[in-house]
Amino acid sequence: MTTIQVRDVSHQFSNQEYVLDNINLNVREGSIYGFLGPNGAGKTTTLRLILGLLKKQKGEIEIFGKPFDNHRIEILSKIGSLIESPSIYGHLTAVNNLKVWQKIYQSPDNRIGEVLELVGLAHTKNKKASQFSLGMKQRLGIAIALLHSPSLLILDEPTNGLDPSGIVEIRELLKSLNQHHGITIIISSHLLGEIEKLVTDVGIINKGKMLFESSLADLMKRQHQASTIYFDTNDSATAIKLMHQHKIEAQIEKERIVVSQLSKQGIAQVNQTLVANSIEVYGIRAVENDLESIFMNLTNN
Repeated sequence: MTTIQVRDVSHQFSNQEYVLDNINLNVREGSIYGFLGPNGAGKTTTLRLILGLLKKQKGEIEIFGKPFDNHRIEILSKIGSLIESPSIYGHLTAVNNLKVWQKIYQSPDNRIGEVLELVGLAHTKNKKASQFSLGMKQRLGIAIALLHSPSLLILDEPTNGLDPSGIVEIRELLKSLNQHHGITIIISSHLLGEIEKLVTDVGIINKGKMLFESSLADLMKRQHQASTIYFDTNDSATAIKLMHQHKIEAQIEKERIVVSQLSKQGIAQVNQTLVANSIEVYGIRAVENDLESIFMNLTNN
């Protein structure tokens, strides 16, 4: 089942260029969806439209299989969100911050203790939120988003400004919420190395256009078939001429030949060609792309 469906959505501010240009986005139930893109790509605008924080101009948005426009209150009652910085009162403790939201959500009293335990803040007791670290404030923001037991969690750059240990804490928390509590999560970020360790599905947006959407495994599989290959030979100049004759784009870097977008079969064929032309091949090394290099290739192209 698809939890979020965004179809042909476009958006612009005033008479500026379109911030979003006919984007399509699909978030599977039970997934952790990484919504990736550089700053200004359209991530936050998309999430605000999904939450109804911006008025939709063009396209359709369905959540839980229902049009958002016609079922706004029902849908929002099942969503927890943290867009940009958490909305907390610095002079209140974590418990008292949650009591403010409890009145809005009409959640049971015991739910406050449950969410504080979930996010690892049960020990804070009388400590005021203004004394929290940035990571603790982010976790309190997530606790607020979880207070009414949502089935969908939408987080916009939740690890922004966190130190490495804080990032790991948030990552493990989100994994636990997804795996042990069945919460579908959509998380926007530009911290690609961290997202790679967390998400199941990926959507990549740049300049208001969706460049890719599928499972993380599918993205990595497709890119592994076209890794960067390094050839170490005794005659790089002749070897690169032979490759160019066979329509293979290659270049020399530090006396090694670098070839990208070459399949396993292509590697074997290049090796055979070089050996057949009396060129000694000392080594062939394939460097598999990580998410960061894949992202850079997609956005640059």
